[in-house]
Amino acid sequence: MRWVEGYRRAWDSNSPDDIRALFTEDATYHFDPYHEPLRGREAIVDGWLAAADAPGSYTFQWNLLAETEDVAFVRGETRYLEAPDYSNLWVIRFGDDSRASDFTDWWVEHELSGSN
Repeated sequence: MRWVEGYRRAWDSNSPDDIRALFTEDATYHFDPYHEPLRGREAIVDGWLAAADAPGSYTFQWNLLAETEDVAFVRGETRYLEAPDYSNLWVIRFGDDSRASDFTDWWVEHELSGSN
């Protein structure tokens, strides 16, 4: 799925232009499903950069669980070199231009001991 590859590119580069390319102007970004989301593309860029991971500090593997014209479900495994690992379920809703209009990351933190 091209959108996830674009997300990976943005995650690796932390480039504001790469991040902007993923989201509609009025998109919402939920770092988790229970807190207030970031609202608007520029707020998403600012929030992303404030919590940016250093390139090379993690690995990410994913698979597409389901996709329709306007929503996709992605399962991911994020492994950090010096932090806990995470299992992720992304719910991505798309606008008419194939950019995300709403992104939610449902995640579970693994123990630091490495027993994933």
